[in-house]
Amino acid sequence: MRVLIVDDHPVVVTGFRALFTSDPSVEILEASGAKDGHRAYLQTHPDVTVVDVSLPDLTGFELTRRIHTDDPAAKIVMLSESEDPAFVVRAMEMGIQGYVSKSDDPRLLAKAIRKVAAGERFVSPRLTGATTFAGAAIKASPLTQMSPRELDILKLLGRGDRISEVGSELGVSYKTVANTTSMLKSKLGAKNHSDLVRIAVEIDLHR
Repeated sequence: MRVLIVDDHPVVVTGFRALFTSDPSVEILEASGAKDGHRAYLQTHPDVTVVDVSLPDLTGFELTRRIHTDDPAAKIVMLSESEDPAFVVRAMEMGIQGYVSKSDDPRLLAKAIRKVAAGERFVSPRLTGATTFAGAAIKASPLTQMSPRELDILKLLGRGDRISEVGSELGVSYKTVANTTSMLKSKLGAKNHSDLVRIAVEIDLHR
């Protein structure tokens, strides 16, 4: 089984490798960002891809969208520092088959990978319970109101990028980013640019 992990934290990747040191049937591949992860996926076509929600260039949601555009059957497990139930729901809506928090027992991640590789779905039991009782909060969350592209624009604005820099990073025009930013203000009830930055920080998209 070939498993690609897309995460920019060396400690996380080292720990991930340690999960499978005793299993020679598992080959671990690595990428530290969304763009590198997308290239690695196209080059290696792993059996399962583990994607961090918050990557240094794009969000894990946008990486997932790009992978699924090229390979709708791709099997993906999302790994997140956030335990916001809205992240879990967003991931499931996008066809991600597994979701585990970084604060879960590492063995749960190994279990999620094997389950997803076998064609099943797996969400951390603790997150499943939290999501079950968070209906109102999920509906109110900005995460459920935005597309992957909008999430990426909000992330980049949140880390301090100018509109021109966002366009360059995402490969879209200045006008596209400016129009999307205006729509995000309306959609999220943001009065100004600072409000958008605050929302990005609140939902942990800013790094």
